[in-house]
Amino acid sequence: MRINFSQAINGIGTVIAPVLGSYVFFDFGDNKALQNVQWVYLAIACFVFILAFAFFMSKIPEITDADMEFQANESNAPAVSSKPLIKQYRLFHASFAQFSYTASQVAIASYFINYATETRANTSSALGSQFLAGAQGVFAIGRFIGVGLMHRVKPRIVFGIYLTMCIVFVGPSITQRGNIGMSMLYVTMFFESICFPTIVALGMRGLGRHTKRGSGFIIAGVMGGACGPPLTGAVADMHSTALAMVVPMAFFIATWTYALAVNFLPSYRDMADAFTETEVGLRGHHEGVAEEGSLGYEDKGVLTEQKENGS
Repeated sequence: MRINFSQAINGIGTVIAPVLGSYVFFDFGDNKALQNVQWVYLAIACFVFILAFAFFMSKIPEITDADMEFQANESNAPAVSSKPLIKQYRLFHASFAQFSYTASQVAIASYFINYATETRANTSSALGSQFLAGAQGVFAIGRFIGVGLMHRVKPRIVFGIYLTMCIVFVGPSITQRGNIGMSMLYVTMFFESICFPTIVALGMRGLGRHTKRGSGFIIAGVMGGACGPPLTGAVADMHSTALAMVVPMAFFIATWTYALAVNFLPSYRDMADAFTETEVGLRGHHEGVAEEGSLGYEDKGVLTEQKENGS
């Protein structure tokens, strides 16, 4: 839920960007618009560089693999896997799902304006960009609603329903045109909303000492965003942008394999439902717990043994 909430804030930015683009990029001729795009991307690159430098200079405490394993063991989490990273099959399935989902999401967002201008009469690129801003607004709303639902319904169930609806609604956008087809993409983007952060959260469950590397594998699934749009574009060039929506639909179906597994396979479902409480790391919970920094597994064990012996 926390990941979904933080990502919902990110969704607000996806609403603002297309609106600005509709007035800055498409308000001039093609040559002038391209020049404006160059300056925008240069500004983004500079900002990201400054942000990366700020993180590099910040003294953020390092959490070791031993720390993660100790915390998992102390929380009495069921089925904390002791297998090597290469045998964490649930993790790699989640990474594949993230790759496929990101391919679908980026493909739809990248070709939304083309879809609007091709299928809806008298729709300019500027107007299409404003329609995209509305779709991104629906996307952001979907995330906030998803967070609320997860307070009452298990996240894996919400994820399964949302992803199923993505497949159900992206299908008609292939054959429908005009406002109907665009409405289907609006609804699809609403149900896309919680998928990315929920795959991250579910995929990291039960990794223990592999948590940091595992999260890296799942986040690396964003590479799908570099694969989905070119495939969609190839189909659009050969046929039409509407027909090209079969590409994100295919990727959604690939992602759906993970949604089915996490809801119906016991090895996935039990781990996703595991909810345990731990007071590891809470200041003052145990005598002798260090006030600063992280402790390795052996150090924690020594402290625990000393406490039990009364020394």
